[in-house]
Amino acid sequence: MRQQQRGISLIGLLFVGSVLGSGVLVGLQVAPTVIEYLAVQKAVKKAAVGTTVADVRSIFDKAAQIDDIRSISGQDLEISKQGDRVIVGFAYQREIHLSGPAYLVLKYKGSSR
Repeated sequence: MRQQQRGISLIGLLFVGSVLGSGVLVGLQVAPTVIEYLAVQKAVKKAAVGTTVADVRSIFDKAAQIDDIRSISGQDLEISKQGDRVIVGFAYQREIHLSGPAYLVLKYKGSSR
């Protein structure tokens, strides 16, 4: 009696490898944008200690220069006041070119709350 073979075929292995490889490549392109988003959040929390709109933007721009933030500047911040607290919000998007006409659009949004 012959035993039935088990496992993955060569074609299946190539398919799974190409899908995993594509996922890793996209992940490697997304990781820097996530790191930058975390830096933006940190800079926004630092900027929320400012008392005037110009002060908040200046603090954010200084922190952005240190952390190499290029997606957003102090002019793009939404600054409001709730009671006696300054609330700094932001929203921006990043595009990652995948291939041909295909792009991955990442939308980031947050605030200092």
